[in-house]
Amino acid sequence: MIARSIDDPELFAGLYDRHAADIHRYTARRLGEGAADDITAETFLVAFRTRGRYDPSHRLARPWLYGIAANLIGRHRRSEVRALKALARTGEDPVAASWSERSDDRVAVQAPLAGALAALSPGDRHVLLLVAWADLGYQEVADALGIPLGTVRSRLNRARRKVREALCIDPAFTSDLTPDRQELNPAWTK
Repeated sequence: MIARSIDDPELFAGLYDRHAADIHRYTARRLGEGAADDITAETFLVAFRTRGRYDPSHRLARPWLYGIAANLIGRHRRSEVRALKALARTGEDPVAASWSERSDDRVAVQAPLAGALAALSPGDRHVLLLVAWADLGYQEVADALGIPLGTVRSRLNRARRKVREALCIDPAFTSDLTPDRQELNPAWTK
């Protein structure tokens, strides 16, 4: 579809239709709703402008689009870190409040998690959140960020370890949580 859109630009709309909602959701979770609109639009603008350089040996465009979004999010990194630190300090998550029900348990979990995420290096945070929030596989993350698969594995391992340490979660304990306490056991802490 990307290669064909070079001769027929209207075909690119199919890529937008297929992936824009996911890119927006991921970006909103990282930077907030207002920035998500801009980043999503800019992601597809960059993708459209650079579609001639897309490597057709990559079967899926999804990692490519998330890579563009991650690069754009990186430019807004300071805002993201400030928001995570504010969440860690106050327990108020204006992003999550807009799409999920609030509860005392969730706020109690979010504040320390936000602090742990803010403390990660940008590279580790990108890898962790692409796995946790965008549901990308390791190879997709590698493709998205243009890094080797081994780097994805080591960054994810390091990020998981740091988050577990920051949250004082014993790795042996994470697999033994009861279903009603699953918010303490996200897949990316395993």
